[in-house]
Amino acid sequence: MKQRISALALATVLATGSANAADLPSRKASLAYIPPPAFSWTGPYVGLNAGYGFGQRSDFNGFVGGGQVGFNYQLTPLLVAGLETDFQGADISTRNGGFNVSIFGVRPTKVEWFGTVRGRAGIALFNSRLLVYGGGGFAYGRVKQAGLFNEYGDTQTGWTAGGGGEWAPAAFPRWSAKVEYLYTSLSNNGGNAFFAGNREETRFHTVRAGVNYHFNLFAPAPILARF
Repeated sequence: MKQRISALALATVLATGSANAADLPSRKASLAYIPPPAFSWTGPYVGLNAGYGFGQRSDFNGFVGGGQVGFNYQLTPLLVAGLETDFQGADISTRNGGFNVSIFGVRPTKVEWFGTVRGRAGIALFNSRLLVYGGGGFAYGRVKQAGLFNEYGDTQTGWTAGGGGEWAPAAFPRWSAKVEYLYTSLSNNGGNAFFAGNREETRFHTVRAGVNYHFNLFAPAPILARF
């Protein structure tokens, strides 16, 4: 008799549990947002810059401004390599006494424009937002000089080297701002001036500030994971 009562009670409990389970709402899989990895410098960019150029003599200086195009590749979370080319309009010239030359004086020089093609390598800091870099490469430019009896100009070639820092603010993920220093040395490629004498290399420094727009073609997209 006791066994029959116990079996009946067990059956009642199981039936009640099944009924309660049937009343519970069904649990469906939910979507969770997984943010993309930290900012990456990988990808092409274009930008503008402006600054100041000067030489070893205090009277050789002037404005520079232009644009740049480049590509970065972030090799590791710390290391970034890239290639950049830029073209600059310039007014770096001898300011003392105009563009006249004396037999015993320094030959006046004017850099009318110049460009560079440079390799870059740098270190990414502060969650990859700050890029500190250095680099160098090929340089070319139009240089005008005064001879003893006339003026002449030609396109000179040479090299350049320097470095800088570039910051990509989180509030503007496709933009970055930079400050950069370059030393440039150009050599003449022959001459067309009568009694121009031996030409000196044209050496100058530039300090520029600029902005870049990054296309982020290879940036990973956010992930929606199902749980």
